[in-house]
Amino acid sequence: MVTQEQRKRQLAREKFLRQQQRRTAARRKARTRNSVIASVLGVIVIGSVALYTTGVMKNDDKSNASADVTPSASATSKAPDPCAKPAAGKIKTATWKKEPAVTIDKSAKYTMKLATTCGEIDVALKTSAAPHTVNSFNFLAGKGFFDHTKCHRLVTSGIYVLQCGDPTGTGSGGPGYTIPDENLKDTSLKGGTYPAGTVAMANTYDASTGKGRNTGGSQFFLVYQDSQLPANYTPFGTISASGMTVLKKIAAAGAQAADPTTGNTAPNATVVINKATVTKS
Repeated sequence: MVTQEQRKRQLAREKFLRQQQRRTAARRKARTRNSVIASVLGVIVIGSVALYTTGVMKNDDKSNASADVTPSASATSKAPDPCAKPAAGKIKTATWKKEPAVTIDKSAKYTMKLATTCGEIDVALKTSAAPHTVNSFNFLAGKGFFDHTKCHRLVTSGIYVLQCGDPTGTGSGGPGYTIPDENLKDTSLKGGTYPAGTVAMANTYDASTGKGRNTGGSQFFLVYQDSQLPANYTPFGTISASGMTVLKKIAAAGAQAADPTTGNTAPNATVVINKATVTKS
């Protein structure tokens, strides 16, 4: 016969066992939840890196917005703005239906000067190797197309570039016409790398489908650190030493979080091209 004291001990043991079972179940549930969270974060990070290294420099028209760079990995903490206020003036909205006729002297040297709010960036243009591109920039600069426009994207992870040349500041704008890809076998593009100091065209080329060749417009990117990129983007200029100092100052200020509408990671620095000029030397 079970005494009252034995019955109390049995009930206490059963209560203890139930508590242990609940604690074990709770720990198992927590481990499962945490492992799922870790897996999701891992997929996000891996996916972001993969997108950075495949077809990243998009000149995004509206039909190609989904092919944009995944920008979240490039966002950095807010830093002080190292640049001055933009000069007064309005952005030009003119567009053209056809690429301008090539009127530059292909055997001459041309230089592009970007007078930005952060300092002057001088670019020696590769005229003979990329005549259509240099001619287009000569034409657009002469029309004031780049004046007062923002550089809308700074990428600080995977590749290291500042992208400019879109009057809309969204990554979807352009001059209304396209120009052919050029100079994709430039000797500077070794080992799938665009070296620091390179200025190249953005475009809508998609390596997975092979579509989007010859879709350069007005958007271009400036490489401030060696970047692993396939040779799909016309290299048409080299930044001067003083220009690199300005560019690295912009990069050092970091990038903002991704814009939920455009996906762009704008530079923390207020980078505006007050005036762009192309000069024959």
